Amino acid sequence: MSSDMLGAAATSGNDGPSGREGRATARAQRAVLARALRNASYEILPFKKTEESVLAHVPKDVALTVTTTEARGLDRTLELTERLCGHGYAAAPHLAARLVRDQAHLADIVARMREAGVESVFVIGGDAPEAAGEFPDALSLLERLHAIHHPFRSVGIGGYPEGHGTISDELIERALQAKAPHATTIMTQLCFDADTIVAWARRVHADGVALPVRVGIPGVVSRQKLVRIAAGLGLGPSARFLAKQQNMLWRFFLPGGYSPRRLVDGLAPHLGADGHGLAGFHVFTFNELEKTEAWRRDRIARLS
Repeated sequence: MSSDMLGAAATSGNDGPSGREGRATARAQRAVLARALRNASYEILPFKKTEESVLAHVPKDVALTVTTTEARGLDRTLELTERLCGHGYAAAPHLAARLVRDQAHLADIVARMREAGVESVFVIGGDAPEAAGEFPDALSLLERLHAIHHPFRSVGIGGYPEGHGTISDELIERALQAKAPHATTIMTQLCFDADTIVAWARRVHADGVALPVRVGIPGVVSRQKLVRIAAGLGLGPSARFLAKQQNMLWRFFLPGGYSPRRLVDGLAPHLGADGHGLAGFHVFTFNELEKTEAWRRDRIARLS
């Protein structure tokens, strides 16, 4: 049920206790969803015009993470993170373990980020087929960060509600359990199905990983871009569905492109509830910052 319609059933002539309770529940859920959208973080790609777009469209109270890819290298991510922090944003770099050569390189990265005022990092294994040095995966980098007494207030790690394209589910689960003691939050990879996300979060919580989970959702992007990126990342059954069943795309897209509203509304009743740690949203903007920010502001206004 859409959050704009929450409480509609409770106003159909029932003014008794159950009707009042229903309206109170609906108001509470709207407030929780509005707060989650206000506190949403944005993931951005370190392209040539990204800084300009951020300055034009993103408020400074929106936390940012800057991706890292093998093709563009780690320096591009670190440089953009430094510049954004200089503009007053809370920006966090993706530290791709496979691109870090050794402890000296890691210490230099930490020093640069500390000097720039960076308080958060997001640690991933990275997409390089071969490690550049001592860190083949996120866990090894997290352990070394811990050993050198890093200064970061927040350390994010990845979660995979639909698994990983090249790593078994069992290995992914064991890795998450091993990484959790070195982290403060989980940010999930894209998944387009609320029930799948909630079920995964419950399994993770039952396995003893009690970190807060920020659910990765797409921003407002064109259908072509979303299908292309989702298929290329190998994000699991829902992404494969989007890539292969394009005759059914009308179920997921508005005329102008994808809107995260259906997914967000499906997750809304679970935010802040016990047993799974779902705590907020991490928006994969694909640098569609103007459209995504306009959508976020509009949803918050409608929930108020």
